[in-house]
Amino acid sequence: MSDHFADDELSLLREHGIVLFAERVIFDAQPPMTVEQIAAVQALCAGPIPPELVALWQRTAGGRIDYDLHLRMNGYEEAVSWTDLFWDGSGTGNSLQTWIAHEQQGAQEAAAASGQPWDGRLTALPFGGFEDSDRIYAVVEKGADYGHILAWKQGLPEAWAHAMHEDGMTTIAHDLPAAFAALHLEEDPLEPAGDYFTGQALLAYLDERHQSHGLALELMDKLVAFYRRAMVDWRTPLSAGTLERDGRLSRIALRHAIAADDPALIAKLAATGVAFDGPLHGSATATDLALAHGAHHAAEALARAGAPVSPDALDAIDSAVSPELATLLLARGAQPSATAIAECVACGAPAAARVIADAYRQQHDDLPEAFEAARNGMLAELERSLAEVRTGKISHYLGAEGLAERVDHLQSFEL
Repeated sequence: MSDHFADDELSLLREHGIVLFAERVIFDAQPPMTVEQIAAVQALCAGPIPPELVALWQRTAGGRIDYDLHLRMNGYEEAVSWTDLFWDGSGTGNSLQTWIAHEQQGAQEAAAASGQPWDGRLTALPFGGFEDSDRIYAVVEKGADYGHILAWKQGLPEAWAHAMHEDGMTTIAHDLPAAFAALHLEEDPLEPAGDYFTGQALLAYLDERHQSHGLALELMDKLVAFYRRAMVDWRTPLSAGTLERDGRLSRIALRHAIAADDPALIAKLAATGVAFDGPLHGSATATDLALAHGAHHAAEALARAGAPVSPDALDAIDSAVSPELATLLLARGAQPSATAIAECVACGAPAAARVIADAYRQQHDDLPEAFEAARNGMLAELERSLAEVRTGKISHYLGAEGLAERVDHLQSFEL
């Protein structure tokens, strides 16, 4: 319970489906779980449910949260989606009972595969996450890890560049309040760096409660101010020249510089001694991430500041790079490839494609054949996607027009 609000304000927020817990905002909050409902879950556990989780359920049987959470998993810097607190009795994909049953089935199958008996009780209780890809657990087995809050994330197929390709699990914190404290805001939701940002879902919910259900604007603004207290402050240590001492804050500042495509900030970070090596998102380094986001000014600043450039940096671009940037990346370690040439062509960067082609010729003697194979493979994939978008079978971030444009670029280009 926060002392930031009076009791009557907390009651009003509760009426609008908003609950505060461990200094964080839960919205679309459900009624509390009953003693009987909590006891039914307890009966499925190998040890007592941590008292902090019981306290949460006594406030709300489930709801939504909207914060950032980055954790190191399997050597990757992973963004964990903890958007749901599973609902007791929900008939949807965020049902507490559904995920408990899923864990029971998995434990039973694991026991059968190992030839060991299973007593039917869970040692880790799922209580939050996002769809099938991310899950949050509380350890409910007595021992050194009792009460710890764990995060599990599903690995993605190999085709996803820089993604974690095997499932991962790590500890968020030693208890639930500390796990909630790990939830933060990397950007100000009132001044977002992009079209999609953390806080968007909560702000939309509050606006709907104000417009359609009478949530007072003054109370809504007070809640947003409370919510924004979770913003991390990397600017103060940057100004003090001490940012490089905090790896977590340094990574947040670097992600902001890339999201804002801000070369001046990149230069400041470099001057302060912030490290540009190591994973920044998944396995992507800072330069990888800048290129993937189309933050070309940031990518150039990073390369000039000595940030590592991956050998395949030009293979995964998704926007038109300049020939100057292509030249710089090649000089800093990017390798020329037929895929990179085709990517530049498709994205409408023929001059950059020719720069890469010239570099490729210096190392290989099969440019025409290699490029034709890369172009044909890319064309087949784009044309298939375009046909499916036009028939309404799928949606695509490029849309039909963008897909058609890339097809035309590839078809009309000549080395």
